[in-house]
Amino acid sequence: MAFLDVEHSLTGRRWVGPSADIARVAEAIMQQTALPPPVCQILARAGVLAENAQAYLAPTLRDLMPDPRSLRDMEQAAKRVLDAVTRRERIAVFADYDVDGGSSAALLITWLRDLGRQATLYVPDRIDEGYGPNDEAMAALAAKHDLIICVDCGTLSHGPIAAAKGADVVVLDHHLGAETLPPAHSVVNPNRQDEDGALAHLCAAAVVFLLLVEAGRQMREAGTKGPDLMALLDLVGLATVADVAPLIGVNRAFVRQGLTVMARRDRPGLVALADAAGMDTAPTPYHLGYLLGPRINAGGRIGQADLGARLLATPDPHEAAALAERLNTLNTERRDIEASVRAAALAQAEERGLEGGLAWAAGPEWHPGVVGIVAARLKEATNRPAIVIGIEDGIGKGSGRSVSGIDLGAPIQRLAAEGLLIKGGGHKMAAGLTVAEDKIEAAMARLSELLVKQGADALGPADLRLSGTLMPDAATVGLLEQIDAAGPFGAGAPAPRYAFAGMRILHAKRVGETHLKLSFGAPGGARLDAISFGAFDGPLGPALLGHGGASFHLAGRLEINTFRGRQSVQLRLEDAAPA
Repeated sequence: MAFLDVEHSLTGRRWVGPSADIARVAEAIMQQTALPPPVCQILARAGVLAENAQAYLAPTLRDLMPDPRSLRDMEQAAKRVLDAVTRRERIAVFADYDVDGGSSAALLITWLRDLGRQATLYVPDRIDEGYGPNDEAMAALAAKHDLIICVDCGTLSHGPIAAAKGADVVVLDHHLGAETLPPAHSVVNPNRQDEDGALAHLCAAAVVFLLLVEAGRQMREAGTKGPDLMALLDLVGLATVADVAPLIGVNRAFVRQGLTVMARRDRPGLVALADAAGMDTAPTPYHLGYLLGPRINAGGRIGQADLGARLLATPDPHEAAALAERLNTLNTERRDIEASVRAAALAQAEERGLEGGLAWAAGPEWHPGVVGIVAARLKEATNRPAIVIGIEDGIGKGSGRSVSGIDLGAPIQRLAAEGLLIKGGGHKMAAGLTVAEDKIEAAMARLSELLVKQGADALGPADLRLSGTLMPDAATVGLLEQIDAAGPFGAGAPAPRYAFAGMRILHAKRVGETHLKLSFGAPGGARLDAISFGAFDGPLGPALLGHGGASFHLAGRLEINTFRGRQSVQLRLEDAAPA
């Protein structure tokens, strides 16, 4: 039975409440630990036993940190990097152009700088060079450097790494590997075919951090001391959230500790970017994923590819301020470009039909820097894996996003092996591809066929899972503090959502082009403010703005809003249904 009898909400979703089993487990945890009910419910949903509750609520690197040497090639990779430092070799860092790549590069550049060594940063241009190493860039770097470290890329770059003649190449990556590895000195990647998958949830920056931990161990064994690694966790936490890595295991500690480090405001680049984004509170996963991450990505999407990595690595506050302002401007431009491509892609996908295993769209001169974001929006709108492709000069460059339980990376690799793609790769939840224009239809049909075998065609509108009901007067700052104690929340660990049943809309107004702000309450009771971003992109905004005095069930996540130093609770409204 649907929660609050909502079988079909305003956004077309069925509401699902907590199961009887979760309720029983939450009650048992509460009896054994005396923790607040909302926290016990989150623990029960996460499968945490009562005896492990306190450890889960206080994730530490000491308890959760894996042994770096559990990853293949790690020991030899760290030794090669240390040898380069000791012998004062020329080092280059080749990084992907997204947040994970930029954070990974900044980790290495900062660590090397602390050891008195400078590294050359190289980030490929998304349009001219595409993703990952290419023959020309690697050959040029090898001519002037002794060691090239590829971060967040390189696992599938057999040809370009072979082209790096005269230099050693170390790959630190997390993208899905093929059956054979490139001719690198070492390839450290938890998603190599010969790994057991225990650390498959790590982003590239986390892999780089593990290498630095291993390097620190080797330095201690040699009687020397390395740089402070804890001060680098802000970069690891940022990349983990922005790359949508699941918040399980050590990733929870990376994010929790990273937010603590970031709150100290010691890194000039992040301080400048937070100020440019108007952040006036302590950082949260939301800030990393929706305020900082998109701005860092903006350089790689529509501007200069290395801006994000340079911002994160610079020790100079003046340079940081200039880079942050440039990225902030580019992000505004990116939003405008994205809006036009998104409208065209959604219309095309709907016209094609959404009954199969894949939602996809392709268009001439769609900016390659926004196709990934648009694919994410298409995925959210259809609850299907989604691919969006921009075509130029007969070549399509696309990006894909998947839904929980459906692996997109492996089928993309299979298409490349079958010759339907020029190249392609990624991981379970995200992938990229290059395809000849005349093969797009065939490639997408084959991809849909492979995704149907995983059950992608059986997915209906995504259910909205709710933790229970609340009244406005129960939504207090104290409740939010209890809930936040069970965080961080994000991919793989969603924040609890609550329903407010039978509410009257007391005030509603449109904000900007697509957002809705409102306040609501029960007759004679307390009122609560709410914000719904993008409400007018669908039926939610028009229905609630024109409520006509009707009552609604409202659902979403609670958050703390800070205005002029005063804290209050507001609802991040995600869905509604007539009461």
